[in-house]
Amino acid sequence: MPAARLLAVHAHPDDESLSMACTLASATQAGAHVTLVTATLGEQGEVIGDELAGLVAERADQLGGYRLTELAAACCALGVHERLFLGGLGTYRDSGMAGTPSAGHPRAFIGAQRGGPFHDQACAQLAEVIDRIRPQVVLTYDADGGYGHPDHIATHQVVMGAIPLARWQVARVLAVVRPRETTRAVFADVDAPPGYLTAGADEVGCLADDRLVAVRVPTGPTRAQRRRALAAHATQVELLPGEMFALSNRIAQPLAVAEYFRVLSGGPVAHRADGSPADDVFAGLDLDP
Repeated sequence: MPAARLLAVHAHPDDESLSMACTLASATQAGAHVTLVTATLGEQGEVIGDELAGLVAERADQLGGYRLTELAAACCALGVHERLFLGGLGTYRDSGMAGTPSAGHPRAFIGAQRGGPFHDQACAQLAEVIDRIRPQVVLTYDADGGYGHPDHIATHQVVMGAIPLARWQVARVLAVVRPRETTRAVFADVDAPPGYLTAGADEVGCLADDRLVAVRVPTGPTRAQRRRALAAHATQVELLPGEMFALSNRIAQPLAVAEYFRVLSGGPVAHRADGSPADDVFAGLDLDP
């Protein structure tokens, strides 16, 4: 078993590539074993372009199966060793946004939020994965899910509920975030191509105080892998010129030059000698098998 083991837990296909593609790719390049757990197939997603528009939930309801193939290609691009679906493929369904009819589906993952009918079950299922993989580090979302999506919130709560259930002691749980002031400055300089919109950093979510950032992973060596992973999620993501991308809302967003995390559980992550945040999610950990 590789000494370093990383588990990333996400709500939908593409979340891994949009939020932490370079971190996952960097870990695999450094020899870590990387596992991705995804909670749903993203059945409620919108589709970019006309060719596959008929797959959406309101029509053929076949988007989830198609996104499974996109996820497989993205994981291949990033070097992810193992990809799993929480509870098995098709156990939980994309809830869509809170208050929409899809959130009332009997398998909607919103039911895995704390107090929901699936919470204890989902926590136990993830704890089983943790005990088998024995990761030192788990990556997921912050408590608000980044931008309030109920499935992201459920994912955070399931991760935090599974950690104490597992026999294996996870050394560090990190939430992917965007440093608020740093991100605001970057978004202020976005020059959207014709036909695309601009937005402020506060509109896209995942913001946290800059002082809370514990790990800053540079994207340089793995940018090409990130682009391939994002391109694989073609129903959801459009790559734009000038290191930008857009989702179906056609808001141009910059591809980050670093990916940032803050500590949810575990000890503080020591800064580098120059006072900057650590550049490795395993920094300072004992990686003995």
